Amino acid sequence: MKLTTAAALLALSPLTEATKPPKLNDIAYANGGNRAFGLPGYAASVDFIYHEISKLKGFKTWKQDFPANFTQTLTAEVTVDDETFRTVALTYTPSTSEDGVTAELVHGPEGEAACDAANYEGLDVEGKVVLVERGLCPDGTTFAGKVKPAAAAGAQVVVIYNSDEAKLTAGTLSAPNPKEYVPTGLIDQDPGQALKARLDAGEKLEVFVKIIQTIETRVTQNVFAETKGGDGENVVMLGAHLDSVQAGPGINDDGSGTSLILETAKGLQHFSTKLKIRFGWWGAEENGLVGSRYYVNNLKTTDVDDLLAYLNFDMVSRGFFGVFDGTGEKVGPGGPPGSEVIEDLFREFFEKEKIEVTPVGLTGGTDYVPFREVIKKPVGGLFTGTGLEQDACYHQACDNITNPVPETLHINAKAAAHVLSKLAIDGVKLIPKTPSNTTVGSIKRIRIQDSADRVGCYRYCAMRALIMSLTQNIDTTLFDRDRASEVANTGRSGSVAVSSSALSRHPA
Repeated sequence: MKLTTAAALLALSPLTEATKPPKLNDIAYANGGNRAFGLPGYAASVDFIYHEISKLKGFKTWKQDFPANFTQTLTAEVTVDDETFRTVALTYTPSTSEDGVTAELVHGPEGEAACDAANYEGLDVEGKVVLVERGLCPDGTTFAGKVKPAAAAGAQVVVIYNSDEAKLTAGTLSAPNPKEYVPTGLIDQDPGQALKARLDAGEKLEVFVKIIQTIETRVTQNVFAETKGGDGENVVMLGAHLDSVQAGPGINDDGSGTSLILETAKGLQHFSTKLKIRFGWWGAEENGLVGSRYYVNNLKTTDVDDLLAYLNFDMVSRGFFGVFDGTGEKVGPGGPPGSEVIEDLFREFFEKEKIEVTPVGLTGGTDYVPFREVIKKPVGGLFTGTGLEQDACYHQACDNITNPVPETLHINAKAAAHVLSKLAIDGVKLIPKTPSNTTVGSIKRIRIQDSADRVGCYRYCAMRALIMSLTQNIDTTLFDRDRASEVANTGRSGSVAVSSSALSRHPA
């Protein structure tokens, strides 16, 4: 039976205090301050999401086990002239010896030139420590692309300094590669620029570097929910990563996207859709998109053919209103054909709301990558930025419940509801496919107007209205409303003591 919008809303009963599970922020603070893959906080996050989606009507739910390389840094130190700098060991970096490395510090090529081994010709870096600035390389990486050329040129260690003022607490080389990588540490922008200035002035510097990191394989999970109804040969998928970095709770990154797609699924359960809709919560994203890569690489050919498009929501609660540039015409690179249609649908919503959009290039670093690069599917989504101005708590302990901007999260949730509602009804018309289920090379941009005289608009408008109404409470997935003021009083960088009553809400 299909419910009207009003009846559906009345049918929704809030969780009672006795049955309410802990939210993502509570989970993090109950498990060492994070929800990182391979640690108890991530396992509890999987349990929470699976508990929530298992209650949805009309959905099939499942988990997917996959192996991933777990890393934990034991020591990370870069010292020059008895001054030790704050140092982050990149995920999957090789370790130095227990005694560390003492060697001459030299500066590598500047900017993108450091991404090409040919630019090391004429530079004497053999057995030395190479200092380079973080930056995007043509291969889509900001770390690995700088390490490989230096290592190939004979560097014993690489020290990367950040390209902006953000105090990064994590960075990844995507996968272990001892043949092409050397021990690598990340330091902040200020000391990095100061060291470069001294080297440019002709000063000879000796540096001590010690990096010890354990790497082992652990099994973890992706989590999925999929509508039982809808055209199984045309699937629209929404995804967000469920894990945080080890440094903090990960409430903007990416508890915001996690909660956005969860609340969207809750709204969708009250309607039938023309297309099948699938939601995915990815594991080990912070370790190199491991969960989404595993999922895509293990899809059957028929499942690949059936997938129409993928929408990604990674960091959507503070910063600018970013929409991925599907065409690549604004900031590039773009996505496979059909990606521009998704971009247009998001822009349609923001233009109607008179909200300025920031175009975001599909440069990598989040879970749309395997969908775009491996199976060439149309991709799109939202992103609010990682820069200091957008999120000063990016990858830090202060990315807790005080970090998100509720209004930003709610607006992005409405934008997601707008796009999903249109794709769920008219996705095949908007993104046509060839008989082999590859997207047509040239797709005319189509904009559907919100008019009552359009066929199917009543169902589309009703569905969107319900999803939007539910996403008004999206922040409750991140934390309990009745505890928000209590935790906010601790300050953004303060620690939060989780009460025993909050812990007791976790279902057995």
